[in-house]
Amino acid sequence: MNIESAQSQRPLPNDQDASGRNLGERELVYLKEAIASGTLTSTKGRFVKALERSFAEMLGVKHAYACSSGSAAVHCAIAGLDLEPGDEVVTSPITDMGALAPIIYQGAIPVFADVDPQTLNVTAKTIAAKLSDRTKAIVVTHLFGTPCEMTEIEAHAAERNIPIVEDCAQAFLATHRDRYVGTIGKIGAFSLQQGKHVTTGEGGIVVTNDDDLARRIFLFINKAWGYGDASPDHYFLALNYRMSELQGAVGLAQLEKLERAVERRVLLASILTKWLDGCPGLSAPISPADARSVYWRYAVRVDPAVFPGGPQAFARRLKDKSILTAPRYIQKPAFECAVIRDQRTFGKSRWPFTLARPDAVNYEREHYPGVYKGLDGVLVIPWNDRLSIGDVEYIARSMIGTARELRVSA
Repeated sequence: MNIESAQSQRPLPNDQDASGRNLGERELVYLKEAIASGTLTSTKGRFVKALERSFAEMLGVKHAYACSSGSAAVHCAIAGLDLEPGDEVVTSPITDMGALAPIIYQGAIPVFADVDPQTLNVTAKTIAAKLSDRTKAIVVTHLFGTPCEMTEIEAHAAERNIPIVEDCAQAFLATHRDRYVGTIGKIGAFSLQQGKHVTTGEGGIVVTNDDDLARRIFLFINKAWGYGDASPDHYFLALNYRMSELQGAVGLAQLEKLERAVERRVLLASILTKWLDGCPGLSAPISPADARSVYWRYAVRVDPAVFPGGPQAFARRLKDKSILTAPRYIQKPAFECAVIRDQRTFGKSRWPFTLARPDAVNYEREHYPGVYKGLDGVLVIPWNDRLSIGDVEYIARSMIGTARELRVSA
């Protein structure tokens, strides 16, 4: 395999700008139609509704509702469950705060499970260790596009009749035992943020097969106003989380490209995995035999025992080669962030944490060995479908060369 000429002299495609996004003429055509219609609200327009129909058909679910962000999608999912203040939601501490704030806003307590240090995903065993009589929901995050062990997690949830919410922000078209993630639990939440497989800049989609949950999710997006009802009212406390027609137009065009984009990401990841196979101290992402990963990012395990300085040392040397990576992925687990650690919520009330069991808010490090081991050893490589094979080979050679340099300097 040959590296494209002068590869090291140009930046790699970046999904934060046009170089790493497949935005193009189709999006412009739909945007022009939306603007020409003069209708930019989804309550009257056609593009958001078309996006919802297409997304539901793609996943084979009964209901899909678009909203304003990935955080809004998680909020709609949690609100759909209609939890009571003080109820507990078991979730991951390795996730964006946008997936956790909705739990707190709904008056529930996020209870953090440990993770598998290799995948950084929660597991059936780590979730089981955090379940209590007050657990009313489980949120699983399919991190980096790798599905969690859903069959085992489903079994634990079914025993206690606990609904599962799947955070699929990074996992479009990922599958577990031939089922799309997002369709396995009660509710699936997706993000259309700038760097996701499908982008509208900001945006989200919530899916479910449950008619009652679908009704409540639809209402929550629309200030709980019963559009289409004989005598509509604002039935409960809710927000305006609607997506605009401009976002819907872009999203519909993006969705038409999703399957090709995912196939490309998977192909490119397989190439890098082959290059890294057998390189001492480096471990490619684990893709379970019964699942399909879709590589939102390519997360490499860097053994600090082999390479002094671990992922940080790798990141510094790769930056010199114009490869920008993210050691640790996040600098600290969510429960070390001030909003949760110091319970900075509504004024000085600390609510809803004032309702929490002491064990539910015990964040001592010894309870999370997988979290700290996982973060200490992960190096996240940005990934997108605009990378060329030459780009991937350049990344591979740079990583192998860096590994050689760091071992020699040890």
